[in-house]
Amino acid sequence: MRQADKEETGLAPPMADGRGFVPAPGMDADAPPVLLVVVDTEEEFDWNKPFSPSEVAVSSMAAQEAAQRILESHGLRPVYAVDYPIVDTEEGYAWLRERHAAGLIDIGAQMHPWVNPPRREEISFRNSFAGNLPRELEQAKIAALTERIGEVFGTSPVFYKAGRYGFGPNTAGILLEQGYLIDGSSFPTRDFRHEGGPDYTAHPVAPYWIRAGSGALLELPRTAAVTGLLSSWAARLFPLIATPAGERLRLPGICSRLGLMNRITLTPEGVSLEEAKLLTRHLLARGQRVFHLSYHSPSLVPGHTPYVRSDKDLEAFLRWLDEYIAFFLHEAGGVAMPLDEIYAAMQAAVDNAAKRVS
Repeated sequence: MRQADKEETGLAPPMADGRGFVPAPGMDADAPPVLLVVVDTEEEFDWNKPFSPSEVAVSSMAAQEAAQRILESHGLRPVYAVDYPIVDTEEGYAWLRERHAAGLIDIGAQMHPWVNPPRREEISFRNSFAGNLPRELEQAKIAALTERIGEVFGTSPVFYKAGRYGFGPNTAGILLEQGYLIDGSSFPTRDFRHEGGPDYTAHPVAPYWIRAGSGALLELPRTAAVTGLLSSWAARLFPLIATPAGERLRLPGICSRLGLMNRITLTPEGVSLEEAKLLTRHLLARGQRVFHLSYHSPSLVPGHTPYVRSDKDLEAFLRWLDEYIAFFLHEAGGVAMPLDEIYAAMQAAVDNAAKRVS
């Protein structure tokens, strides 16, 4: 997005934290919705234990073919957002490199700072959100990951996802310096401030642009929203019940069971197929045209994530993927669109908006 385009379209001013928060001109209202699948491609670690730089096993990469076959059967070209342990060993990247060379997948970047060189920070909850690190250190880590991805795959990634959704005030500028075009770190409806992370409760689920210097980064948020009878009040009400205290009192679950407010994310991890369909219909009725589905690569092996603990869970996970994508492409009238085409469509919308006001 060129600086002139932003000025001509009269887009919104920067947010208080220094990031530009600019709604993206969308695809045409009568255009079919598009689906993008992003795989958080990472090492295996115990989610209930402190972060450790020594937990870098990547054995679950040998099991990715089961989900990939389903995605390919529906014409999807997923983005595998790889972190440093994946590209640091052939066991982690060999399968990916073969499929990338065949044009079956795209490669993005995901950064877990506690396993990403250079490691100069204290390991803590707060520092697990890379956006909290000093700019120089966050930049060095992203540069190291980007360089290593280039060495392994022969191409520079253009999609970035901050591990633990740790996007900070310096992240957009660093990404643009490194040649990135798209970020997928935003998680609408979620507030990580109790752990020292960012608050996304006011962020839209539709794509938007993030200004940084003379450039702009396209944000493709995770698809998540609050449905239910009180969904129109969710921006005000849900943050009040989704606090740590509210979670302890199980207020979100009570509101969900009463049909008042149900926070749903588009993922096979911990979300039922019916909930995912409900979320999709809810957002389609409100004009949403880009859907970002994601899951974690270690979920393809039982026991590595809280979402897949048994072979039965894995069967349900794979069935969910197959049935949801079939629903999206047929009943919802959607299309599979790879990352580069989504970016081109969003950029074309900006250019068209600029022409209309010039």
